[in-house]
Amino acid sequence: MDQAWIALALTLKVAGCATLLNLVLGVGFGFLLARRRFPGRDLLDAVFTLPMVMPPTVLGYYLLVLMGRRSGLGAWLHDSFGINLIFSWQAAVIAAAVVAFPLVFKPARAAFEAVDSQLEQAGRVLGISEAGIFFRITLPLAWRGILAGVLLAFARALGEFGATLMVAGSIPGKTQTLSIAVYEAVQAGQDDVANTLVLATSAVCIAVLLAASRLAPGRIANR
Repeated sequence: MDQAWIALALTLKVAGCATLLNLVLGVGFGFLLARRRFPGRDLLDAVFTLPMVMPPTVLGYYLLVLMGRRSGLGAWLHDSFGINLIFSWQAAVIAAAVVAFPLVFKPARAAFEAVDSQLEQAGRVLGISEAGIFFRITLPLAWRGILAGVLLAFARALGEFGATLMVAGSIPGKTQTLSIAVYEAVQAGQDDVANTLVLATSAVCIAVLLAASRLAPGRIANR
């Protein structure tokens, strides 16, 4: 049973780090595609949305090829810094972040596109800098949609399985997250451990989904 709580703590750590990473990248790229027009914009949007429809094991294979010791990135990290991402909790973070990224990116882009551009233009007329406009006008008006996406991404990261297993494996206490621990417990016939993990995961996910539904822009507007 102690191993179950270790897996729960590791999963919360991985999901939290992945969500923070997606918050920065998802909001940044969501704002970029919402406010800028450039060649390849639609293709970039498709690439960022791809993890939503692509099988997690395929994403895991791409990450394995990208981060493996034989890849340029993997070899550079190992030779220059002694870092080996494969079969580490950091690899689990990257896998969870990639799989959950569209759940932050798409709501963030939609939230930014819903902000009245005339309000931003009025800020420019008043002499507010672009950074000031973003933090004082755009972000306060878009934060509910962004936060709803972040909560959904956190719930998705909690349950990530396929890509994580591909790049991080199932090392107890090191890379064995909740979903992998459930699979291992069922395979080993440890029903009590599996039940505990499933109930804990379900409770957290339900709480996150309820919070996300309350923050949905459409529901807020209808109140």
